[in-house]
Amino acid sequence: MKKPESVDAYIASFPAEVQTLLQQMRSAIKQAAPDAEEIISYGIPAFRFKGMLVWFAAHTNHIGLYPRGSGIEEFAVQLKGYKVSKGTIQFPLDRPVPLELIGKIVQFRVEENLRKGRK
Repeated sequence: MKKPESVDAYIASFPAEVQTLLQQMRSAIKQAAPDAEEIISYGIPAFRFKGMLVWFAAHTNHIGLYPRGSGIEEFAVQLKGYKVSKGTIQFPLDRPVPLELIGKIVQFRVEENLRKGRK
């Protein structure tokens, strides 16, 4: 897949059921960070506000959210039951995406970027 020119183009490149999940994630992120700029970074959708906030992407069996390590560490308890690594959370395609939790993670990242900006 060549680098998409927009988030809309990225989402449109997937089957309808995956598009629905990607749109849900996109909406949850926008709601949590309404002033964030939506961009393509590393070939996947991302949001930037006072620095990078999060990235997200579709994969064969999951939707990945990339909130940096701090976003994962802060929500480790709530993320039990999901596959996580240093900078990635995997939400399986066959389960509802936890939109409220994603919103909280994004809000945490907004606050984190704002704190960094004040230093």
